[in-house]
Amino acid sequence: MENIREELEKKENLLHPLAAKSIDAKRELFDEPCLLRTAFQRDRDRILHSKSFRRLKHKTQVFIKPGGDHYRTRLTHTLEVSQISRTIAKALNLNEDLTEAIALGHDLGHTPFGHTGESILDEISDSGFKHYIQSKRVVEKLENNGMGLNLTGQVRDGILRHSKGEGPIIPENIKKIPNTLEGQIVRISDIVAYTNHDIDDAKRAGIITENDIPDSVKNVLGNSFSKRIDTIVTSVVKASLKNNLDIIAIPDNIYLELSNLRSFLFKRVYRNEELENERKKIRNILFTIYDFIKNDPDKYMNSYPEDDTNEKRIIDFIAGMTDNYAIQLFKKITLI
Repeated sequence: MENIREELEKKENLLHPLAAKSIDAKRELFDEPCLLRTAFQRDRDRILHSKSFRRLKHKTQVFIKPGGDHYRTRLTHTLEVSQISRTIAKALNLNEDLTEAIALGHDLGHTPFGHTGESILDEISDSGFKHYIQSKRVVEKLENNGMGLNLTGQVRDGILRHSKGEGPIIPENIKKIPNTLEGQIVRISDIVAYTNHDIDDAKRAGIITENDIPDSVKNVLGNSFSKRIDTIVTSVVKASLKNNLDIIAIPDNIYLELSNLRSFLFKRVYRNEELENERKKIRNILFTIYDFIKNDPDKYMNSYPEDDTNEKRIIDFIAGMTDNYAIQLFKKITLI
Protein backbone atom coordinates (compact mmCIF):
# COMPACT_ATOMS: atom_id res chain seq x y z
CA MET A 1 0.00 0.00 0.00
CA GLU A 2 1.21 3.50 -0.82
CA ASN A 3 2.42 5.59 2.09
CA ILE A 4 -0.62 7.81 2.46
CA ARG A 5 0.97 9.81 5.29
CA GLU A 6 3.75 11.00 3.00
CA GLU A 7 1.17 12.16 0.45
CA LEU A 8 -0.65 14.10 3.16
CA GLU A 9 2.62 15.68 4.26
CA LYS A 10 3.27 16.78 0.67
CA LYS A 11 -0.17 18.39 0.52
CA GLU A 12 0.77 20.49 3.54
CA ASN A 13 3.24 22.31 1.27
CA LEU A 14 0.16 24.02 -0.18
CA LEU A 15 -0.56 25.62 3.18
CA HIS A 16 0.55 29.15 4.04
CA PRO A 17 4.37 29.36 4.27
CA LEU A 18 4.08 30.16 8.00
CA ALA A 19 1.83 27.18 8.74
CA ALA A 20 3.25 24.46 10.96
CA LYS A 21 4.12 21.34 8.97
CA SER A 22 3.69 17.88 10.44
CA ILE A 23 6.92 16.71 8.83
CA ASP A 24 8.73 19.08 11.21
CA ALA A 25 6.96 17.72 14.30
CA LYS A 26 9.13 16.22 17.01
CA ARG A 27 8.25 13.93 19.90
CA GLU A 28 10.22 13.39 23.09
CA LEU A 29 10.24 9.64 22.46
CA PHE A 30 10.56 8.03 19.05
CA ASP A 31 7.34 6.67 17.56
CA GLU A 32 7.24 4.68 14.34
CA PRO A 33 5.37 6.97 11.90
CA CYS A 34 1.86 5.95 10.89
CA LEU A 35 1.16 4.89 7.31
CA LEU A 36 -2.15 6.75 7.19
CA ARG A 37 -1.94 9.75 9.51
CA THR A 38 0.37 12.71 9.94
CA ALA A 39 1.95 13.41 13.33
CA PHE A 40 -0.65 16.04 14.19
CA GLN A 41 -3.52 13.75 13.20
CA ARG A 42 -2.12 11.09 15.52
CA ASP A 43 -1.92 13.64 18.34
CA ARG A 44 -5.55 14.57 17.79
CA ASP A 45 -6.60 10.92 17.90
CA ARG A 46 -4.55 10.18 21.03
CA ILE A 47 -6.25 13.06 22.82
CA LEU A 48 -9.69 12.11 21.57
CA HIS A 49 -9.33 8.52 22.83
CA SER A 50 -7.83 9.46 26.21
CA LYS A 51 -9.60 8.93 29.52
CA SER A 52 -9.11 12.57 30.52
CA PHE A 53 -10.95 13.70 27.38
CA ARG A 54 -13.92 11.46 28.15
CA ARG A 55 -14.11 12.83 31.70
CA LEU A 56 -14.67 16.36 30.36
CA LYS A 57 -18.33 15.52 29.72
CA HIS A 58 -18.97 15.47 33.49
CA LYS A 59 -16.91 18.53 34.39
CA THR A 60 -18.56 21.89 34.97
CA GLN A 61 -17.96 24.86 32.71
CA VAL A 62 -19.52 27.56 34.93
CA PHE A 63 -22.73 26.34 36.55
CA ILE A 64 -22.51 23.56 39.12
CA LYS A 65 -25.01 20.74 38.50
CA PRO A 66 -27.43 23.00 36.59
CA GLY A 67 -31.11 22.15 36.42
CA GLY A 68 -31.31 21.91 32.62
CA ASP A 69 -29.94 19.76 29.82
CA HIS A 70 -28.55 22.55 27.66
CA TYR A 71 -25.84 24.08 29.85
CA ARG A 72 -22.28 23.73 28.63
CA THR A 73 -19.86 21.26 30.13
CA ARG A 74 -16.09 21.30 29.77
CA LEU A 75 -16.51 18.85 26.87
CA THR A 76 -19.02 20.94 24.90
CA HIS A 77 -16.83 23.99 25.51
CA THR A 78 -13.86 22.08 24.08
CA LEU A 79 -15.85 21.10 20.99
CA GLU A 80 -16.95 24.70 20.43
CA VAL A 81 -13.34 25.88 20.73
CA SER A 82 -12.33 23.21 18.22
CA GLN A 83 -15.00 24.28 15.72
CA ILE A 84 -14.11 27.98 15.93
CA SER A 85 -10.39 27.20 15.73
CA ARG A 86 -10.78 25.03 12.65
CA THR A 87 -12.87 27.68 10.91
CA ILE A 88 -10.14 30.30 11.41
CA ALA A 89 -7.31 27.90 10.51
CA LYS A 90 -9.03 26.84 7.28
CA ALA A 91 -9.75 30.45 6.29
CA LEU A 92 -6.08 31.38 6.85
CA ASN A 93 -4.79 28.25 5.10
CA LEU A 94 -3.01 27.08 8.25
CA ASN A 95 -2.68 23.54 9.63
CA GLU A 96 -6.17 22.50 10.64
CA ASP A 97 -5.01 19.19 12.14
CA LEU A 98 -2.60 20.88 14.54
CA THR A 99 -5.23 23.46 15.47
CA GLU A 100 -7.77 20.74 16.23
CA ALA A 101 -5.32 18.71 18.33
CA ILE A 102 -4.44 21.73 20.49
CA ALA A 103 -8.10 22.69 20.87
CA LEU A 104 -9.17 19.20 21.93
CA GLY A 105 -6.35 18.97 24.48
CA HIS A 106 -6.32 22.48 25.89
CA ASP A 107 -8.52 21.79 28.95
CA LEU A 108 -7.61 18.18 29.80
CA GLY A 109 -6.15 19.32 33.12
CA HIS A 110 -9.20 21.25 34.23
CA THR A 111 -10.60 20.48 37.65
CA PRO A 112 -14.09 19.47 38.72
CA PHE A 113 -16.40 22.46 39.37
CA GLY A 114 -14.89 24.70 36.68
CA HIS A 115 -12.68 27.67 37.51
CA THR A 116 -13.98 27.57 41.08
CA GLY A 117 -12.37 24.16 41.53
CA GLU A 118 -9.17 25.45 39.96
CA SER A 119 -8.91 28.40 42.35
CA ILE A 120 -9.52 26.12 45.36
CA LEU A 121 -6.84 23.62 44.27
CA ASP A 122 -4.52 26.60 43.82
CA GLU A 123 -5.30 27.44 47.44
CA ILE A 124 -4.77 23.87 48.66
CA SER A 125 -1.53 23.14 46.83
CA ASP A 126 1.72 24.48 48.27
CA SER A 127 3.10 24.84 44.75
CA GLY A 128 -0.08 26.39 43.33
CA PHE A 129 -2.34 25.05 40.58
CA LYS A 130 -3.01 26.26 37.03
CA HIS A 131 -5.16 24.22 34.70
CA TYR A 132 -2.99 24.91 31.63
CA ILE A 133 0.09 23.54 33.42
CA GLN A 134 -1.96 20.55 34.57
CA SER A 135 -3.21 19.96 31.00
CA LYS A 136 0.39 19.68 29.82
CA ARG A 137 1.16 17.38 32.76
CA VAL A 138 -1.80 15.16 31.84
CA VAL A 139 -0.57 14.56 28.29
CA GLU A 140 3.09 14.27 29.27
CA LYS A 141 2.91 12.17 32.44
CA LEU A 142 -0.52 11.15 33.74
CA GLU A 143 -2.29 9.65 30.73
CA ASN A 144 -1.66 6.15 29.42
CA ASN A 145 -0.92 4.63 32.83
CA GLY A 146 1.80 7.14 33.61
CA MET A 147 3.46 6.92 30.20
CA GLY A 148 1.86 10.05 28.77
CA LEU A 149 0.63 10.46 25.20
CA ASN A 150 4.02 11.39 23.70
CA LEU A 151 2.52 14.31 21.78
CA THR A 152 4.48 16.56 19.46
CA GLY A 153 6.13 19.68 20.85
CA GLN A 154 3.84 21.95 18.83
CA VAL A 155 0.71 20.48 20.43
CA ARG A 156 2.15 20.57 23.94
CA ASP A 157 3.22 24.19 23.46
CA GLY A 158 -0.27 25.18 22.30
CA ILE A 159 -1.87 23.44 25.28
CA LEU A 160 0.46 25.08 27.79
CA ARG A 161 0.09 28.62 26.42
CA HIS A 162 -3.61 28.74 25.62
CA SER A 163 -4.83 30.42 28.79
CA LYS A 164 -5.42 34.13 29.45
CA GLY A 165 -6.61 34.36 33.04
CA GLU A 166 -8.37 37.58 33.93
CA GLY A 167 -5.75 39.87 32.45
CA PRO A 168 -5.40 41.29 28.92
CA ILE A 169 -6.46 39.03 26.05
CA ILE A 170 -3.19 39.67 24.23
CA PRO A 171 -0.26 39.34 26.69
CA GLU A 172 2.54 41.86 26.64
CA ASN A 173 5.01 39.09 27.41
CA ILE A 174 5.76 37.30 24.14
CA LYS A 175 6.71 34.15 26.10
CA LYS A 176 3.04 33.64 26.92
CA ILE A 177 2.04 33.48 23.25
CA PRO A 178 2.06 30.04 21.55
CA ASN A 179 4.99 29.45 19.20
CA THR A 180 2.73 28.44 16.30
CA LEU A 181 0.03 30.44 14.58
CA GLU A 182 -2.22 27.45 15.09
CA GLY A 183 -1.69 27.68 18.84
CA GLN A 184 -2.46 31.40 18.72
CA ILE A 185 -5.73 30.60 16.96
CA VAL A 186 -6.79 28.26 19.77
CA ARG A 187 -5.88 30.87 22.37
CA ILE A 188 -8.22 33.41 20.77
CA SER A 189 -10.91 30.84 19.93
CA ASP A 190 -11.04 29.80 23.59
CA ILE A 191 -11.94 33.39 24.53
CA VAL A 192 -14.48 33.68 21.71
CA ALA A 193 -16.15 30.43 22.76
CA TYR A 194 -16.43 30.96 26.50
CA THR A 195 -17.35 34.66 26.45
CA ASN A 196 -20.27 33.89 24.21
CA HIS A 197 -21.49 30.56 25.55
CA ASP A 198 -21.10 31.66 29.18
CA ILE A 199 -23.32 34.65 28.37
CA ASP A 200 -25.77 32.24 26.77
CA ASP A 201 -25.78 29.96 29.83
CA ALA A 202 -26.05 32.91 32.25
CA LYS A 203 -29.15 34.09 30.37
CA ARG A 204 -30.56 30.55 30.53
CA ALA A 205 -29.95 30.54 34.30
CA GLY A 206 -31.74 33.86 34.70
CA ILE A 207 -28.65 35.60 36.09
CA ILE A 208 -28.61 38.17 33.28
CA THR A 209 -30.73 39.16 30.28
CA GLU A 210 -29.71 40.37 26.85
CA ASN A 211 -30.54 43.90 28.01
CA ASP A 212 -27.83 43.68 30.70
CA ILE A 213 -25.06 43.24 28.13
CA PRO A 214 -23.26 46.59 27.57
CA ASP A 215 -24.67 48.53 24.62
CA SER A 216 -21.21 49.08 23.15
CA VAL A 217 -20.70 45.30 23.01
CA LYS A 218 -24.00 44.76 21.21
CA ASN A 219 -23.42 47.66 18.84
CA VAL A 220 -19.98 46.43 17.75
CA LEU A 221 -20.15 42.64 18.13
CA GLY A 222 -23.85 42.01 17.59
CA ASN A 223 -27.00 41.36 19.58
CA SER A 224 -27.11 37.57 19.41
CA PHE A 225 -24.90 34.58 20.25
CA SER A 226 -24.23 33.60 16.63
CA LYS A 227 -23.77 37.17 15.40
CA ARG A 228 -21.14 37.94 18.03
CA ILE A 229 -19.12 34.85 17.17
CA ASP A 230 -19.37 35.56 13.44
CA THR A 231 -18.26 39.18 13.92
CA ILE A 232 -15.23 38.25 16.03
CA VAL A 233 -14.11 35.32 13.86
CA THR A 234 -14.46 37.28 10.63
CA SER A 235 -12.54 40.22 12.08
CA VAL A 236 -9.72 37.95 13.30
CA VAL A 237 -9.34 36.41 9.84
CA LYS A 238 -9.33 39.80 8.10
CA ALA A 239 -6.88 41.38 10.56
CA SER A 240 -4.52 38.39 10.39
CA LEU A 241 -4.51 38.42 6.59
CA LYS A 242 -3.89 42.16 6.62
CA ASN A 243 -0.68 41.72 8.64
CA ASN A 244 0.40 38.76 6.46
CA LEU A 245 0.00 36.38 9.40
CA ASP A 246 2.76 38.01 11.38
CA ILE A 247 0.48 37.20 14.32
CA ILE A 248 -3.14 36.09 14.77
CA ALA A 249 -4.66 39.52 15.32
CA ILE A 250 -7.82 41.18 16.62
CA PRO A 251 -8.79 44.68 15.40
CA ASP A 252 -8.66 47.33 18.13
CA ASN A 253 -12.41 47.99 18.23
CA ILE A 254 -13.21 44.26 18.42
CA TYR A 255 -10.52 43.74 21.04
CA LEU A 256 -11.98 46.52 23.18
CA GLU A 257 -15.52 45.14 23.16
CA LEU A 258 -14.39 41.54 23.63
CA SER A 259 -12.45 42.73 26.67
CA ASN A 260 -15.56 44.59 27.87
CA LEU A 261 -17.60 41.42 27.46
CA ARG A 262 -15.08 39.42 29.53
CA SER A 263 -15.07 42.09 32.25
CA PHE A 264 -18.88 42.00 32.28
CA LEU A 265 -18.76 38.21 32.72
CA PHE A 266 -16.33 38.38 35.63
CA LYS A 267 -18.42 41.03 37.36
CA ARG A 268 -21.96 39.81 36.73
CA VAL A 269 -21.57 36.05 36.25
CA TYR A 270 -18.34 34.52 37.59
CA ARG A 271 -18.58 36.53 40.82
CA ASN A 272 -22.33 36.37 41.05
CA GLU A 273 -23.57 36.01 44.64
CA GLU A 274 -25.27 32.70 43.88
CA LEU A 275 -22.08 31.25 42.43
CA GLU A 276 -20.09 32.59 45.38
CA ASN A 277 -22.37 30.59 47.68
CA GLU A 278 -21.64 27.52 45.56
CA ARG A 279 -17.93 28.25 45.94
CA LYS A 280 -18.18 27.84 49.71
CA LYS A 281 -19.74 24.40 49.26
CA ILE A 282 -17.13 23.37 46.71
CA ARG A 283 -14.31 24.56 48.95
CA ASN A 284 -15.64 22.33 51.73
CA ILE A 285 -15.91 19.36 49.36
CA LEU A 286 -12.37 19.64 47.97
CA PHE A 287 -10.67 20.41 51.28
CA THR A 288 -12.48 17.48 52.91
CA ILE A 289 -11.39 15.12 50.14
CA TYR A 290 -7.80 16.36 50.27
CA ASP A 291 -7.51 15.99 54.04
CA PHE A 292 -9.10 12.54 53.96
CA ILE A 293 -6.81 11.16 51.26
CA LYS A 294 -3.73 12.75 52.83
CA ASN A 295 -4.24 10.53 55.87
CA ASP A 296 -4.29 7.35 53.76
CA PRO A 297 -2.79 8.17 50.32
CA ASP A 298 -1.95 4.59 49.30
CA LYS A 299 -5.63 3.68 49.20
CA TYR A 300 -6.22 6.01 46.22
CA MET A 301 -2.77 6.77 44.80
CA ASN A 302 -1.76 3.39 43.34
CA SER A 303 -2.07 4.56 39.73
CA TYR A 304 -0.29 7.91 40.17
CA PRO A 305 3.45 8.55 39.64
CA GLU A 306 5.46 7.33 42.59
CA ASP A 307 8.32 9.74 41.88
CA ASP A 308 6.13 12.69 42.95
CA THR A 309 5.27 13.88 46.45
CA ASN A 310 2.06 12.66 48.04
CA GLU A 311 0.70 16.19 47.84
CA LYS A 312 1.28 16.33 44.07
CA ARG A 313 -0.29 12.92 43.57
CA ILE A 314 -3.36 13.92 45.58
CA ILE A 315 -3.73 17.13 43.57
CA ASP A 316 -3.46 15.08 40.36
CA PHE A 317 -6.16 12.75 41.66
CA ILE A 318 -8.56 15.54 42.62
CA ALA A 319 -7.92 17.53 39.42
CA GLY A 320 -8.86 14.50 37.36
CA MET A 321 -12.20 13.98 39.11
CA THR A 322 -15.53 14.70 37.50
CA ASP A 323 -18.04 16.75 39.46
CA ASN A 324 -20.14 13.65 40.09
CA TYR A 325 -17.22 11.59 41.39
CA ALA A 326 -16.08 14.37 43.73
CA ILE A 327 -19.57 14.73 45.19
CA GLN A 328 -19.98 10.95 45.59
CA LEU A 329 -16.59 10.63 47.32
CA PHE A 330 -17.41 13.56 49.61
CA LYS A 331 -20.69 11.93 50.63
CA LYS A 332 -18.90 8.63 51.25
CA ILE A 333 -16.29 10.36 53.43
CA THR A 334 -18.76 12.39 55.46
CA LEU A 335 -21.05 9.42 56.04
CA ILE A 336 -18.28 7.15 57.33
